[in-house]
Amino acid sequence: MSHATITPKSASSLRGATLPKWFSWAVAAASTALGLGISSLAGLHSSIQWALIAAVLFVLGCYAVSAAVEGKRQAKDRTATSLVWVAFLMAVIPLASLIWETVKRGVKVLDGYFLSHSMGVVADSEPGGGIYHAILGTLEQVGIATAISVPIGVLTAIYLVEYGRGRLAKAVTYFVDVMTGIPSIVAGLFILTLWIVILDMGYSGFAGSLALSILMIPVVVRSTEEMLKLVPNELREASLALGIPKWRTILKVVLPTSIGGITTGVMLAIARITGETAPVLLLVWGTSVINANPFSDPQASLPMYIYLQYANSGGSGAAYDRAWAAALTLIAFIMILNLVARGIARWKAPKTGR
Repeated sequence: MSHATITPKSASSLRGATLPKWFSWAVAAASTALGLGISSLAGLHSSIQWALIAAVLFVLGCYAVSAAVEGKRQAKDRTATSLVWVAFLMAVIPLASLIWETVKRGVKVLDGYFLSHSMGVVADSEPGGGIYHAILGTLEQVGIATAISVPIGVLTAIYLVEYGRGRLAKAVTYFVDVMTGIPSIVAGLFILTLWIVILDMGYSGFAGSLALSILMIPVVVRSTEEMLKLVPNELREASLALGIPKWRTILKVVLPTSIGGITTGVMLAIARITGETAPVLLLVWGTSVINANPFSDPQASLPMYIYLQYANSGGSGAAYDRAWAAALTLIAFIMILNLVARGIARWKAPKTGR
């Protein structure tokens, strides 16, 4: 009995027609040109409008040509891929545009003098001044909020994952979910009522930190909880089988294994509260001079500085330039935090191999 063999020629004959690799790029270029043309003929002057038209033409063009050449099955696959690329560009382009606009406007006055001086006696409508007092206030307020939130959030997550059972754990989980969606203005009003109205402690950077910690704690709890759940149970069981207490297993095995994700979650929480303005507006107010004591008197911060420069500019270009420079500084601060988080996560990650 002879066995038939498929030669390369016959194998290639079983394969349907395929489009070249540059097909998607060609369709994208043609869609962009058609989108610009349709926008011009229709009198549309918005970049968003012609971009949406080009995106629709790109998806439809990929499907139509692929269905005619490769078949409907491959056309559906190309359509799904096209939608993924369109969604990716819709997410990246606004972000890149925001960063570019901030950098372009912010570098006008961003220099050593701007970073090392406060507004002092400089009026908002006059040139000069800086953001040293705002940077100092932001660092102190965010630092205090982090010192309050991280221990509470991490320990709460450890309880929910390692110990929590029954109604108490369900109640804690429910309230964490509710707190995740609390608007920042509500947290500010709560601290305003408790700390300033009832206890009569006065406006200060610490009051703002209390409100920021309310916003930060649920983010830390949720991110830490998910990272702890990813730790394999085999690691816990192996440690417990050696007679090691559970608390030591958590401290020496579970936390080091998930420290990278926990650190990333903490940095995301810090990034969220760093740009909050409503709690600062209610509880910290603002000042044009340096106040290094977060427990007494109003204190400046970068979000509040940006708001005040815009609100009190009186049409002055110098105030707008300072606002954009402060915004660029705030973005750079968050980027540095993320880089530090990645470095710590890589340093503390468990070593693999020998």
